[in-house]
Amino acid sequence: MKSIAVYCGASLGAKPVYADAARELARALVEHNIGLVYGGGKVGLMGAIADEVLRLGGEVTGVIPRALLEREVGHTGLTRQFVVKDMHERKAMMSELADGFIAMPGGMGTLEELFEMVTWWQLGIHSKPIGLLNTEGFWDGLVQFVRHQHDEGFVRQQHLDVMMVDADSHSLVGRLRAAAVPSTPLFKSP
Repeated sequence: MKSIAVYCGASLGAKPVYADAARELARALVEHNIGLVYGGGKVGLMGAIADEVLRLGGEVTGVIPRALLEREVGHTGLTRQFVVKDMHERKAMMSELADGFIAMPGGMGTLEELFEMVTWWQLGIHSKPIGLLNTEGFWDGLVQFVRHQHDEGFVRQQHLDVMMVDADSHSLVGRLRAAAVPSTPLFKSP
């Protein structure tokens, strides 16, 4: 595994622990010699993880739509920065550049990116591992909701098993590295 795409907030969130988790995930990536692929921003958790990977000597590849770059949200000190036409092109390029995916705490964009990668896995577009960094139980409600979708007959068991969840970034990165496809399910039946 050479690179992981990290989806996370353009905000720092309400608790300092989220930025701490971003910096800890950066350390885990660098320790495993894995490059960061992310949305190319300099603000929020995106900026925190990119800055820390760079500070530690790791590689950071940003993929940012021109409209966001022009609003001066783009990070200017990255190893590589791709400027693309729109969000669709951004997500496709990030998927191509990454060998796995991690969703950190974030907003609607983070959810959208996460679920697009899960959907692409379901459709066979990729077979890369997907993880949720569950800082402070951030994803607990989502886990419960997706279990509900399964219980109501809308999500198949094998699709529940796609994602790995872990509150520890070092453990999560190790699990993604070890997985050709995720081997430890996120959603185990009760």
